[in-house]
Amino acid sequence: MTVFTVSPVVLEIPGRPVDLQLKVSAPTEGTGLPILLLSHGHGYSNHLSSLNGYAPLANHWAEQGFVVLQPTHLSSRTLSLPQDTPGAPLFWRSRAEDMSHVLDRLDEVEKAVPQLQNRWDRTKIAVVGHSLGGHTASLLLGMQTEGVSLRDDRIRAGVLLGATGRGDAITDMVKENYSFMQHTDFSTMTAPALVVAGDADASAHLTTMGPDWHADPYHLAPGPKDLLTLFGAEHGFGGVSGYDVAETTDESPERVATLLRLTTAYLRTHLHGTQDWQEASTEEGRVESKN
Repeated sequence: MTVFTVSPVVLEIPGRPVDLQLKVSAPTEGTGLPILLLSHGHGYSNHLSSLNGYAPLANHWAEQGFVVLQPTHLSSRTLSLPQDTPGAPLFWRSRAEDMSHVLDRLDEVEKAVPQLQNRWDRTKIAVVGHSLGGHTASLLLGMQTEGVSLRDDRIRAGVLLGATGRGDAITDMVKENYSFMQHTDFSTMTAPALVVAGDADASAHLTTMGPDWHADPYHLAPGPKDLLTLFGAEHGFGGVSGYDVAETTDESPERVATLLRLTTAYLRTHLHGTQDWQEASTEEGRVESKN
């Protein structure tokens, strides 16, 4: 399916240090299109952590009939906000609020992208996040951090890619620099979610627990939840953050294709009510489910 992109769509948010910019990717045909909010990670590159990253995901999902909305969060290296900016450096709270702001302002997005008029279904919304974006998506699905709830009930389901886990298994570096990660509570994350973890994603700079840490949103949150463990996958899952990026330590177009196929099946099931997820299978990973 042919797609188009519009970027940047600019939303003025009172009190935000800079305007909220997002990229819109969507198919050129079709109606009743569901909405995917895509939250970028933090990472080391300048532009992957912005609306310009995650092309393998955004392009595929637009081709599959979704409207993909990608904001640039305040943590992005493209903004390089001063370290004394409230919420710096990771802006965990603002990142989740960005997504709710976007949903509040869909009329403005449609005005900026008139090709979407009468074509998207605002009742069918999911959130997807990778790495720190997985933390953002978890918050929107009901996880609490430091006792703060940022859940958005307009979001029906989510996909967490290499998301953050429990607070008592983080490294001293994380405790010292990102203390909010010590206070995560998955018991309130009741919305449906697919947790995707790599069995080779040790993330030694973040956790002392090894790859299992990234499966915590599945094990520690109530159902309904599904867990996809991809064999041999490291934090980049074969290259989800961009095409041919140097920081992908496990480059594998085949692994990316598997991830895209299975996550698309999950999203279709929860947004369109199909049986795609129930009928999906893979030899490249293991699927677990709980209700």
